[in-house]
Amino acid sequence: QVQLVESGGGLVQPGGSLRLSCAASGSIFSINAMGWYRQAPGKQRELVATITTDSSTNYADSVKGRFAISRDNAKNTVYLRMNSLKPEDTAVYYCNAGGVRAWGRPGTDDYWGQGTQVTVSS
Repeated sequence: QVQLVESGGGLVQPGGSLRLSCAASGSIFSINAMGWYRQAPGKQRELVATITTDSSTNYADSVKGRFAISRDNAKNTVYLRMNSLKPEDTAVYYCNAGGVRAWGRPGTDDYWGQGTQVTVSS
């Protein structure tokens, strides 16, 4: 079984910064892409940023230039540095691991973390 554990959420003032972390653990052989998604109250979950094994990144237009995703493949950990935060960034942020190959398990699976709350408010 693979688990994702997120940390780093909290309350921050507009213009402030936060860094989210997500560590994957379990019988992991490899992870293709890791990423962050978010869901605000009353809205659908949306992509924030993704990063592949070779560090190719993709960002939502709303966070380009403000957020930076990075990854430590040796630790199966993904980070999201969030700068210049705005009230509209308030949401529950979810970590995703896609294309996970686990020891003793055929094929690949996707996994989600439990979510971490980010609130941007003065």
